[in-house]
Amino acid sequence: MSAILPPSERLWIKHPIDRVEGTWIVIALTWCLIMFAMMVGWHIWGTQNLSTETYRTTPEKFTAAAQAMVDKYTVRTETDQKTPVVAPPPGSDVYLLARLWNFWPILELEKGKTYRLHLTAMDYNHGFSLQPANINIQMVPGFEHVVTVTPNQSGQYSIVCNEFCGIGHHQMVGRLYVK
Repeated sequence: MSAILPPSERLWIKHPIDRVEGTWIVIALTWCLIMFAMMVGWHIWGTQNLSTETYRTTPEKFTAAAQAMVDKYTVRTETDQKTPVVAPPPGSDVYLLARLWNFWPILELEKGKTYRLHLTAMDYNHGFSLQPANINIQMVPGFEHVVTVTPNQSGQYSIVCNEFCGIGHHQMVGRLYVK
């Protein structure tokens, strides 16, 4: 094809496909279909993606549930802001909220026990990145994400915001303890 051809003959769709070109198009399409099937398989049989439930919520409703959990299960406070450390019993609903620029409260969970972790953002989009476990969830205002978690290693984990949320984003780090 050349730029000196008349405009009606410059349209690539009007030219026949070469055999090699057609072969590469078929290979690319086949690979795309294989990868699509693998993504579904990874989600069902793999451990790459978390299955979450998502519900609409309001800041007032979620804050009330989180405050009730904090009032019931607080074991101590930490940090300069006197952030409560909460140790709920296994099998319970655990609430964690994100707002400029912190996670509240600090959670203390038991190894090998299952919890339902409820997450939301109060003001802007925030990220929930559990390090070093590499669990990532985007927390969106007005939506409550529920993740069933069973910690399998003891230790102290960092919760990092991985969605830019403003001037204090670089300081938005929380804690999670597994005993």
